[in-house]
Amino acid sequence: MKNENEQNTLPVENKGRISEIQKNTYTISFQGKEIYAKLKGRFREAEASQLPVVGDYVTFKFNPIGDSVIESVCERKSFLQRPDQAKTATMQYMVANVDYTFIVTSLNEDYSYNRIARYVSVVLQGNSIPVVVLTKSDLCNNTGRYIREVESISDKVRVHAISAICGIGLEELDEYMTPGTSICLMGSSGAGKSTLLNALCGKEIMKTSEVRSYDSTGRHTTTHRQLIMLDNGVSIIDTPGMRELGMAQVEEGLDNTFSDIIELESHCRFSDCQHDTEPGCAIKAAIESGELDSGRYMLYKSLGQENRNNYAKKKAISKWAKAAKKFKYNK
Repeated sequence: MKNENEQNTLPVENKGRISEIQKNTYTISFQGKEIYAKLKGRFREAEASQLPVVGDYVTFKFNPIGDSVIESVCERKSFLQRPDQAKTATMQYMVANVDYTFIVTSLNEDYSYNRIARYVSVVLQGNSIPVVVLTKSDLCNNTGRYIREVESISDKVRVHAISAICGIGLEELDEYMTPGTSICLMGSSGAGKSTLLNALCGKEIMKTSEVRSYDSTGRHTTTHRQLIMLDNGVSIIDTPGMRELGMAQVEEGLDNTFSDIIELESHCRFSDCQHDTEPGCAIKAAIESGELDSGRYMLYKSLGQENRNNYAKKKAISKWAKAAKKFKYNK
């Protein structure tokens, strides 16, 4: 019979999933255990996008008496990122390998068509499926209007109106709760992510906080990203609330979100049509006929311009960072 130490020893080479990151310590979920690990030294030369994020599958060497060592990051099937506005458009890499991203928005002053469009673009760019979950439906008299409005953002978005507290509409989310599925929760503070997570889990996993009555916003209850494995085999990644979501490196995401406008542009008489004074402009014709809402087109233009501006800033910052790094090692 094996002794107790042998029974508790894992193989040296393993593959697990990042469930949490705290400073330089990574928590790896592996066979129902939590393994604490550090990065292998070669990651010091890696680009920020190549470092592990929550949801990544990684190979690691197990150390039974201390921190294990992460050897490599496995190929990602989805990867969500956004510009970090506090760092002048440098990219913030959020989560990886999520099948669905629940964009959680409450049906009060938190609701914003423009913000949802931003989320949808980022999610589509990251190769995940956007699912807009409109919470607190028990406080809204006309949920159908909001559902139709969100559906108009993109034909690739799914929409559900629920009340986690009252148990309204939760059964609509059952189709996503299949073993092996990974779901990411995103949204503003106070939108109801923690309440939704508790409802999906069937028990209190996250503490919830009160929403301020004067502006319908709440305090952050989630302070960092973490992956939670449910008993039914579904993985849910909870994320901190985001007040703003900038645009950068989301060209494909914007094109997928506004695919109707891209299709119209292809019918303009001139390939370089600016949709201003040119004759034969399909965009102008669609707005005049009511086929295309002018506000939707202006949002498309605004987000596209923001994306280009932030990308230019990122390129300049990246160039400066590489030069600084080269100077440091050649000094």
